[in-house]
Amino acid sequence: MLRAILAALMLLAGSLAPAMAGTVNEVNGIAIKGYDPVAYFKEGRPVPGMRDYAATVEGATFLFASAANRDLFLGDPAHFAPQYGGFCAFGLSRGYKADTQPEAFTIVGDRLYLNYNLEVRDEWSKDIPGHVAKADGNWPEVKLQTDVVR
Repeated sequence: MLRAILAALMLLAGSLAPAMAGTVNEVNGIAIKGYDPVAYFKEGRPVPGMRDYAATVEGATFLFASAANRDLFLGDPAHFAPQYGGFCAFGLSRGYKADTQPEAFTIVGDRLYLNYNLEVRDEWSKDIPGHVAKADGNWPEVKLQTDVVR
């Protein structure tokens, strides 16, 4: 199964012109597809944010479902922001940036990790400590990459 997922990702990476990316997974200036990062912790699910409750931290604009969630985030953005700039944690463990789906998330050790899709999240879940260690080691170099698999 892992080989099939990796093969599909490599095929996708090779067949599409990669999108350009900075250190945060954002599209049109909005981080993590406009989903509220605090809601993952409070509600245990992805919740779309609203532009009325936006906050910009280190150049990335996050949207929130409420002013209370925005204020919690601003009080401790390092806690609530997704790891690896919101790029796929499994992809980071493999040395590249990949996009994410809002439903493919895991909270581990009070940290939010996003994944490319639910199948990739299942693979990620088989060895989270190992993947986190690899992704943490890869992040300083990978965060400088401008290509991202969408």
